[in-house]
This record gives sequence, C-alpha cells and structure tokens, in this order.
Amino acid sequence: MDLDTDLDTTTLVGRRADGRHERLSLGDLLERVVWSRPERTALVGHPGASAVPGCDRLTYRQADEAANRIAHALLDSGVRQGDRMAMLCDNSVEALLLKIGAAKAGVVAAPLNPLMAPDVLTALLGRVEPAFAVVDADLWGRSAAAFEAAGARPAVTIELGGSAVADTVGFSDWIAGRPATEVDVRVHGDDICELLFSSGTTALPKAVMVSHTYAYMCGYSFALPLTRGLAHADELRVGTFLPVVFHGGHMASVVPTFLCGGTLVVGRRHDPAGTVDAVVTEGVTALWAGSPQLVESVVAHAERAGVTLPSLRVGIFAWRSMDPALRTRLETVAGGAVELVEILAQTEALVGVRFALRQWEDTYLATAPEQNVVGLPDPLVAADVVDAVGRSVRDRPGVPGEVVYRSPALAAGYYRDPEATREAFRDGWFHSGDSCTVREDGLFVMVDRFKDIVKSGGENVSSQRVESVLLGHPTVERAAVIGVPDERWGEAVTGVVVARPGAVVDETEVIAHCRARLAGYETPKRVVVVDALPETVGGKVRKHALRAQLAEQDAAVPHLTNGDEWTTA
Repeated sequence: MDLDTDLDTTTLVGRRADGRHERLSLGDLLERVVWSRPERTALVGHPGASAVPGCDRLTYRQADEAANRIAHALLDSGVRQGDRMAMLCDNSVEALLLKIGAAKAGVVAAPLNPLMAPDVLTALLGRVEPAFAVVDADLWGRSAAAFEAAGARPAVTIELGGSAVADTVGFSDWIAGRPATEVDVRVHGDDICELLFSSGTTALPKAVMVSHTYAYMCGYSFALPLTRGLAHADELRVGTFLPVVFHGGHMASVVPTFLCGGTLVVGRRHDPAGTVDAVVTEGVTALWAGSPQLVESVVAHAERAGVTLPSLRVGIFAWRSMDPALRTRLETVAGGAVELVEILAQTEALVGVRFALRQWEDTYLATAPEQNVVGLPDPLVAADVVDAVGRSVRDRPGVPGEVVYRSPALAAGYYRDPEATREAFRDGWFHSGDSCTVREDGLFVMVDRFKDIVKSGGENVSSQRVESVLLGHPTVERAAVIGVPDERWGEAVTGVVVARPGAVVDETEVIAHCRARLAGYETPKRVVVVDALPETVGGKVRKHALRAQLAEQDAAVPHLTNGDEWTTA
C-alpha cells in the first residue's frame, strides 16, 4: 500500500480499513508485540506439543517470522486470499502458528475436530472445499479414507507421532527458505479468518464464520479476567491442555495472551500431570480449564504428587457449576485465592455470560452445585432471555426462556448454510438455543438446552445422529438420546431404546455397534431398555419427560455406566 496515494481523506461512510497501518487482522497479533517485546517468550510447547526441533519455545520475533514464512509458503503454493485451508490437527506450536500465518495471507483456516466420525469429516470437507490441507502425522491413519472420499489430499504434515504422509512435505521443510517478512495482502476486520465447526440439532456440524473483529473482541474481553491478580498485563502466562486449534477456546486463551504480550503454554491434549507440570515449571498464572471435572483431575494429581501451584491466579471454566469443596481444594494446592470465572458461551457467541465466583460469593455458596448460576452478560454483550414469542422474561423470575445476544463479538453466520443462519440470527439477535431463567437480582441461571444437543466432555453431540445409529442395530425398534448429568463428562450420552418384538437388547453389544460407527464422544455411555417412549400425538419423543422418567428410575435402582470406557478413537 502506498500511503502517499491511497489514503482516503474524503469518504466518511463505508470506509474499509484494510491497510497495514490501521487494519484489524489476527495475523498481526505477534507482529505488533515485536515492536515492544521482541525477545519476550510468546509460545511454549509442553513436551509433545511441537514437532520441529527448537520450536518448543519461541520469542515473539521468532514466532512472527515463522508465521510470515507460513504465509509466503501458502501463497507460493497457489493458495489465494479467501481460499480455505483444512487442518486436521491437535494442539501444537506449529498448528497455532499455521492459523496466524494463514490470517496474514488472508487464507481462511478450517480446523477439523479429529474426533469426528469419518463420514462427518467427508461431508465437512465437501462443504468448505479446501484449496490446501495440513494434517498431523498421528491423526492421518483414521481420517485418510474420509479425505479420499471428499477428493481432498493433504499437502503438508506436522510430523507429530509419525513421519510425513505420503506425497506431502514436512512442516519444517515446507517453510524453510521462505522470507521472514510480511506478505502484501489487504485484510479487513470483517473478513472471515476461520471456520469453526459447531454441532447443532442437525446431523452435521455447522461452519461458524469467525471474523478478525470477532476474534479480537473476544481476545480483549477475556484478557480482563485472565490478568486478574497480576501487577502488569504482560505478566500473563496462560496454560491450556484443552483443544484450542479446532475449538473456539483459541479466542479465549491464545488471542488474549498475545494481545497482552504474555506467554502461552500449550499442551498436546488434556493431561492432568502435564498441566500440573506446566504450572510448576513455567509459572502459569491462568488456566483455560474446561469443566469442573477437568479441574478436579488437575487438583487430584497435584494432591497425589504433593506439589503446590503458587503461580496460579485465575481459572476459567464452563459447562456446569463448581462444587465449593473443589474450589477449596484448588486454593489449597495453589496456596491462596484463585479467581474462578464460569462462562456461559458457545462458538458463535464466546464472550457470553459470566459468573465470577468471588464477586457473587454469597450467591455461589448458597446455590452451587445444585443450581448453575451463570452470572451476568459481559459488558461487551447485550443479552436477554426471551420466551417463545420474543418477550423478555426478566420481569418474570423463574420463568425459563432462550438466551439471545447482540454484540460486535459474534460470529457472522454459518458458511454456506443460509437457512440455519436465518434461524439463529433473527429479530436483531443471535438465538443461542440455551435456556435460562433470570433471578430477581438479574443473574442468569442455566436450566437446559432448547435444542436436544448433549454436551459431553466439552463436545456437542447430535442426538439425531446417535439415534440413527442406534436404530441401525437389528434389535432396536425405537430410540431416543438424551444427556444425563455426569460428574466426569458434564452430560453422559444415554440411549433409551425399545426392543424389536421378540428381540433382546444387549447393552454391551449395542454400545460396540455405536462405537464402530461414531466418534468416541458420540458413543452412548449407557443404553437403557424401556417398554415405550413418552411421545406426543404426532409421535415426537417428549425428552423432558424421558429425562424425568430415567431420573426416577435411577433414584430407585443405582447403576453403573460405561463412562470409564469412553474413548477418543
């Protein structure tokens, strides 16, 4: 851009700030910090979270130069601005840099959840039509057929857990010799930088369109709670072993860390021992922690190991209320107060509603864990709870409604899915599908999901998809899938079935049937046989009645689940 000739000093409306001197681009996250803290450590890959020698600990200058090389490599490969880049990657330093490099080039990252079933991967690849693909070596075997069915082939392998896939180049060789300077691409804040797949009530996940502006807004919003207890924002050291490559948590952990000029410590996958080690050895000050159950696993490991976590100041969690006893245990191993914040959010509206436990101490102690008080909308977000005709229920305490949002920190829609976009983004609001009540003091209380999605272990599971697989078993006549509260997974995927006349349903056999056809997180933890399902006149299963029926049955007859057999395979 030639600033002498391209500056517009007359247009007051409809301007497009896409020059490097003024733009809002996710690709500039590292470069901006280079000007003030070039030798500050930006990224630390816990053992197993980096493939390239010497890539496990990078300064802002080194990380930005690597991202520049990635941008040049993409453009040199024939990829153009607006093209999609599929990523089949778990957490790694290389994968995180890949997303920033793609943003520099104006290429849209489309990271795929490697836990998805092969037919789903094939369908999503068909939807985004990637011009380029990068895969982790250790994830390729299970997904090769899905890529082949979609007519897609990887070009680059991140060599974690194996060597480069046939006919691909290793990541380090791919970027070797490329310029470390910025590419010349115009990027605007409203451009889409990423497509994140979020499951809905339909069989296939939707491709959530994330703009640069949305990512930045999320980053700044989460930077505020993450830096609580620190004297200076750039002392922030965020640790996470949860998915941040194919999950919206990227905008709540990676982006705010770099906006503060702090340090991100990333682990390959959830690992309580690794998390404890990272806090101890790297001085992690804040954890992107996941569910209370995952927090408990970290605390339990620290207790067994007899170690303390004195650097820890903040933990952000979601999905259900935290038992006060767990908070006490966490603060014991931390040796002091830890600011804990629960969030009610989703990929489309990640800023959402927040509940700072200490800010609402009396409410928290009086309600947790039986009630899930999720707090107030973040100041960046306008949020309401509305009934079926769109009227606010704020003046009707205890009456459930749907949470709706409007904010600059919202997704732009669902890629190539105008019908779903119109349904969710209507009447000037984004409709979340989450059901809450509003207390007299204005705090939101989570009730249930309007949509029949089961949230298990941080993943959204389509009940319709699991039901279709259950119905494929020769002994099953009718099937319904619900989420049952579970200490480990938040909700356990539970199949409730009616046997075919004369058939006997074997729970173990049916679960094995599902496991062979579904992702691990989709597979039912339990299958319950009933004589009939509660239905409407039209034949629709009344799932609220089914949940109550199962709860009553479980109260009378204790049972074991297959939760410990849950697999990511």
